[in-house]
Amino acid sequence: MSNDQETGRDRDGDGGTATITRPQRPRVDRLPPWKVLLHNDDVNDVLYVVDTIVHLTALPRQEATIRMLEAHQSGIALLVETHREHAELLQEQFESKQLTVTIEPE
Repeated sequence: MSNDQETGRDRDGDGGTATITRPQRPRVDRLPPWKVLLHNDDVNDVLYVVDTIVHLTALPRQEATIRMLEAHQSGIALLVETHREHAELLQEQFESKQLTVTIEPE
């Protein structure tokens, strides 16, 4: 493509410029958030719970430890907020590791 075509200049010599309209991308609204909630676990070792959180989420170890302690002390802790499909996947993954996680809309 020549520079004239890129800038939208008219090649017929009249000096005018043509407006280039590009198709608009469809607007994609953000998916509604869902909460992934970790429940207290009296069966598994605390290090196992923290390791599992780190492995399955993007939380760093320190934050995973805080969330584990919160669930241990209060019975439940918010792990992440994400879209529904990802929340459902995380729930399945935590259940496969014998940890109780529930999901709910925000």
